[in-house]
Amino acid sequence: MSYPLSHKTVVVLDHSPHFLAPSCQQVEFDIFTKAHQPGIIPLAPITKSLWTTVVEATMEYCRIVWDIYPSGKLIRFVVSDTEAHCLNTWSQQGQNLGYLLEALADIGVPSQPRKKDECSIMHGLTAAIKALCECSEVQHEKRTSLTENAGSVVNRGRVLCISSVKSESHVRTLEKCFLEALNEHNKLAAGSDNLMPVHQCEFTLILTFPIPTSEESTIHPIQRRELSPVLTTEVYMSKAGRFLAATLCYLVQRHFNLASTTVTGIPMKEEQNAKSSANYDVELLHPVGAHSEFFKTGFANTEGAHVKTVKEGLEYDSVILKWCTPRPSTVDLQYCTAAHRITPVEVNSRPSSCLTNFLLSDRAVMLELPRKSGSRLLSHMLVSHGGEIYIHTLATSRSILEDPPSISEGSGGRVTDYRINDFGEFMKDHRLAPFKSELADGELPLEKAKNRLSRQTLYWPMVISHTTIFNMTPPLEPLLSLLKKETLTTDEVIDCKKVIYNLIGMESKGTPLPMPVLGTRGKGPKREEQYRILWKELETYIRAYCTTAEHHNILDCLLDCRKPSPDSDSTIPSNGAKVSVVTTSTGTRKAEKGFVKEEKLEAGKTGNGEVGWKERVSQFSDVDIHEDGGNSFKVPPAKKIRLGLQDDRGRFSGSQSLLTLWTNRVNAEHSKRHREFSGRIAAGSGPALLYQNLNSDQNNQDDRHVIAQKNINISGFVKGNASHMTYIKEEPQDFAARFMPCPDGEDIQNG
Repeated sequence: MSYPLSHKTVVVLDHSPHFLAPSCQQVEFDIFTKAHQPGIIPLAPITKSLWTTVVEATMEYCRIVWDIYPSGKLIRFVVSDTEAHCLNTWSQQGQNLGYLLEALADIGVPSQPRKKDECSIMHGLTAAIKALCECSEVQHEKRTSLTENAGSVVNRGRVLCISSVKSESHVRTLEKCFLEALNEHNKLAAGSDNLMPVHQCEFTLILTFPIPTSEESTIHPIQRRELSPVLTTEVYMSKAGRFLAATLCYLVQRHFNLASTTVTGIPMKEEQNAKSSANYDVELLHPVGAHSEFFKTGFANTEGAHVKTVKEGLEYDSVILKWCTPRPSTVDLQYCTAAHRITPVEVNSRPSSCLTNFLLSDRAVMLELPRKSGSRLLSHMLVSHGGEIYIHTLATSRSILEDPPSISEGSGGRVTDYRINDFGEFMKDHRLAPFKSELADGELPLEKAKNRLSRQTLYWPMVISHTTIFNMTPPLEPLLSLLKKETLTTDEVIDCKKVIYNLIGMESKGTPLPMPVLGTRGKGPKREEQYRILWKELETYIRAYCTTAEHHNILDCLLDCRKPSPDSDSTIPSNGAKVSVVTTSTGTRKAEKGFVKEEKLEAGKTGNGEVGWKERVSQFSDVDIHEDGGNSFKVPPAKKIRLGLQDDRGRFSGSQSLLTLWTNRVNAEHSKRHREFSGRIAAGSGPALLYQNLNSDQNNQDDRHVIAQKNINISGFVKGNASHMTYIKEEPQDFAARFMPCPDGEDIQNG
């Protein structure tokens, strides 16, 4: 019998004097709902300590778990200072908030130790490992039963520690000591009848600190890694207060396989004015099974539906469902595929309280999928059963209670666009063959086949009208088939990226997509809408199979190559470099030559220059990449600017451009401030010839003689205003006579 990691969780809290420090998150103590009366001074805001914020966040963690799983998910608390204090046991009597709050009240706030460095978090971690070795009530019942599987009970558990350390070396020391203590206790438990060795343990360390501090810059989060076949660790950094609560809300979803749903558009009367109402949103948590079938069928990606969003300051997605008119009673039976308990994220907020009281009054609320167009699609239902609120997943496809769909006949609105041919090929690829069990080495082939089948169907729409990428398989191969593999090579990653670049080329050329016929009259979606649906479904498909770094590399390539909004004039790649686009007189836009040369030089330096150049260039929207090796920027022509044409009298027949108006104004202002060269005026429209007799040897000797005698400081003259210089066309007698006096009457002085 195997138990998951979520069966037993030990929460270790650091009770050292460091947690007496304030969290620096102010809380308004005196809140006025109405206008202040004169002469009353409001009370100053208060600040909670680190210990208070840690206790509140962990209590919310336990509340979410026990609201959704009243039994089967056990949590123990250990407080560590100079020694370890165990607050409860694995028995069901201690699995409630009231019991834990009374035990925490007895412990009290941290106190100053008599000696320095008496407090250590290792006391609590050692007690946590010892607690994991103890059997829960269910495990003890299985071990003592007289069945064949009594001796094969697998013990798994998780340790969640909230502490504060000074450096990363201290973190590595904690991990090393935790691993040594785990191995020692496993040896002791192997020779005991009452204890069980820990077969798999997950150690999650959360380092918290006050908000205005620089401790987060010295220690960085550590992703999940495997220290031994028995132990995996991960480290999180979090500020105190609401930031710590958000981190634990994210972790509780990961640890217990939960999902988030936000109900939007809930009409609610205002507290100040009962006659008016406003719409509110309430976030709910529930097991992920409420959405698994919903996304697996691919129905959420059809017709431009937008169901997922990431809230500001949070690290997880939330499914958006819209409030519908509630039903007066629950007598109408709905065809449901699943039902799960729910709990609000902010249980004490006014919108959550009103929604909870509304559902507990024997009312059912239907939730619909938000769609830009089309008919209403009811996907979920909120209803209470026996004082507990559940979310029901409604069947968005055909009901099994109805007649089976006819494939040959399409009358009566029956579904006829199943992917029959694709399913036939799928069955051929997953046929099983007989195998002798005694020849199995390690995992049985049947288990391998189940795992492979489960991975192959992570995203497999059943109906043609629910997918776009499977209706255009040739342009998307080999990406669709390679992504389903558990590991990818470098060449396979390059092949997948080439498919993405080919799609960008198709979009830039305006190639229509083979969209399915949905049976509606009129024109189908526009070409831009078709590609938007294609990119969205392709991203969902890639995310479903992202398990390794190579898969994430392909996902990053797709996100970098997503075409921006068509009204943007310039494209900014993900690396921050900008490409300036110049509009010429012919109306075409061209990329700067310097950028193209730089990209080609960078491509020559890499190992695969062509692929690297295509990868960078594909970040831009108006790029055409030829498969035959030619690289060129092909940009659709921009709109030509209609400029007014001048007639013989200098008047404009049409509207002038902004550049023409500005140039005429600047030229008019400059003409008033200086006098033009007489040589330029005499030359007219042609170029003015300076020093016409300079080639004569005699004139050159006379000039050098005069310069040597008078020592004219030509450099000082050159620094002057060149607009004050006038050239004489007659042959001068000496060098100084070549220049006329300045307009202000001051002659040029010799050096």
